[in-house]
Amino acid sequence: MVSRKQNDLALLLLRLTFGGAMIYNHGWGKLMRLLSGEPIKFFDFMGLGPELSLGLATFAEVGCSLLLILGLFTRWAAIPLIITMMVAISTNLGEGFGQIEKALLFLMAYVALQLTGPGWYSLDAQVRNRG
Repeated sequence: MVSRKQNDLALLLLRLTFGGAMIYNHGWGKLMRLLSGEPIKFFDFMGLGPELSLGLATFAEVGCSLLLILGLFTRWAAIPLIITMMVAISTNLGEGFGQIEKALLFLMAYVALQLTGPGWYSLDAQVRNRG
């Protein structure tokens, strides 16, 4: 039987791993591309334009991942990440499972965190327990 403390530790590890990996491997490069001033070549999501699409993906992959790591507004922060991973999966569906596997793994981690919340080792829990 898993104790509450073990469950909270598992949620912390999930947040740190998937939030940190998203920023390091995906979001940081997008942020640098946005700040570089170079012409933007990016997927044009729903006709929003490549600039806005890149901006939204960067917001999710950097901003929301940072919130996830901190455990702050966790359930809300997971929503843009879930949407971003669903877009990543849908744009690569015809390319085989290997192309969508990573996005699918991130998606499931974000869905799990959206459903469970951040656990005790989070700013959300600390704020909630003060009030």
